[in-house]
Amino acid sequence: MTLSSIDIVDTEPSRLPPPLPEPAVEDLRLDIIMGTLADPLRLTIVRKLLLESEAYDHTCGWFGFDRPKSSLTHHFKALREAGLIRQRQYGLERRSRVRTQDLDARFSGLLDLVKAWRPDHSM
Repeated sequence: MTLSSIDIVDTEPSRLPPPLPEPAVEDLRLDIIMGTLADPLRLTIVRKLLLESEAYDHTCGWFGFDRPKSSLTHHFKALREAGLIRQRQYGLERRSRVRTQDLDARFSGLLDLVKAWRPDHSM
């Protein structure tokens, strides 16, 4: 039996730091999620995690955005508070991943739409 890349991403390694505060699955709201994804940078972050992620968690630097750290921190916090990503604190850095299982359970098909979106290359 072989595992797909999605299976690997969804399998949590042992001994992870606890996740930062996030909404429970039953508290995820489509209006908040859609409002959060309305920002092209946030949509790009989620899409990149879905399509290019090979490891479990990623730091802000992995994305390669030429933006101030304070701006990126704001966007990642918005994604976490909306319930789109899970973040864990590793020393001084936060690492992120998409809450694929939770989002698929609550809003089936949403992540497929994010994957299918094509970003404007002006970012």
